[in-house]
Amino acid sequence: MIQENILKIKNTLPEDVDLIAVSKTYPRNCIDEAIRAGQLDFGENKVQELLEKYRPDENIHWHMIGHLQTNKVKYIVDKVVLIHSVDSLHLLETINKEAKKKDVICHVLLQVNLAHEETKFGFDESMIEDVLAHTYENVSIDGLMVIGPNTDDETKIEELFQQAENLKNKYHFKELSMGMSHDYKIALRHGTTMVRIGSDIFGKRDYSK
Repeated sequence: MIQENILKIKNTLPEDVDLIAVSKTYPRNCIDEAIRAGQLDFGENKVQELLEKYRPDENIHWHMIGHLQTNKVKYIVDKVVLIHSVDSLHLLETINKEAKKKDVICHVLLQVNLAHEETKFGFDESMIEDVLAHTYENVSIDGLMVIGPNTDDETKIEELFQQAENLKNKYHFKELSMGMSHDYKIALRHGTTMVRIGSDIFGKRDYSK
């Protein structure tokens, strides 16, 4: 079913929108099946789990999409194609420092907490300008990452995603990582360039494992 699910979702996506298969909590064999369907981009929430699944000889692209602690940056800075979840200046500075040590340019997105929910990490939208005023030799800030509000109210989701699209356009960002299994079709109407989908690909998660 994994291969069928991927093909079904990709058929709903415009050519300029990338599918990030969120493989957190799923075993490696699920990733292998997704690869057989041509899926090359995978997202993980935890550094340890990403490292367990990472294989240096594979031509697949790993994305860090979960909250990243500064003391773990050094383990992944040269292994991921994109860190979606940069939520503080201190983390940005640490990524720059560790990327310099590895002689790489690390591509990142600024996580913005547009919902202003205490359970979510991220910059306030008013801070973006200050962040962009800093120069980081080994970091490329490519865009924004947004998590939808914790609600089933599609009107509220739509309003927040419109805010995100406005910010993307205001700062001329290339990327907007927005939309998950339950709301990605709304995100597609508002300029997302990456959707992060897990359960609609791999099935319901079993967090007890």
